[in-house]
Amino acid sequence: MKKLLTFLYIIIFCTLSSYSQEKKGSKEKIKTLKIAYITDRLNLTPNEAEKFWPIYNTHDENHRLLRSKLRLEIKKSIKEKKLIDTLSESESQRLVLLKQTIDNQIYESKKKFMEQIKKVISNKKIIKLHLAELDFGRNLMRKYKNSRRN
Repeated sequence: MKKLLTFLYIIIFCTLSSYSQEKKGSKEKIKTLKIAYITDRLNLTPNEAEKFWPIYNTHDENHRLLRSKLRLEIKKSIKEKKLIDTLSESESQRLVLLKQTIDNQIYESKKKFMEQIKKVISNKKIIKLHLAELDFGRNLMRKYKNSRRN
């Protein structure tokens, strides 16, 4: 099973690499690659995977939406004023408060995720998950940087 997952990871990674210039659907390809990578690194049993992925995907999507909300709000404010230096102090304060609110929501979401995931996988696998997410992000950025150079 582990060899099959590793092979699947390699296939997906190669496929993703060949389509790195394509923007359409790249988020789904990256998500698929991330799932394969994390599954392989955590060595999830089928039973664990069945319980783990719905919790993880909900958590991941929630974080994506929160970060996106903040980014969009900042971009919108800057776009209206043309430059960040032209933002008023009150508008800047509103954005800082929004960031603090979203940071708190992310923190609470992480606490809830940790409580849920502890019921599904061991503490050791939780640490492996953290490291796998970091490694995946680094590998993805390295791949992106290399594709931009070529």
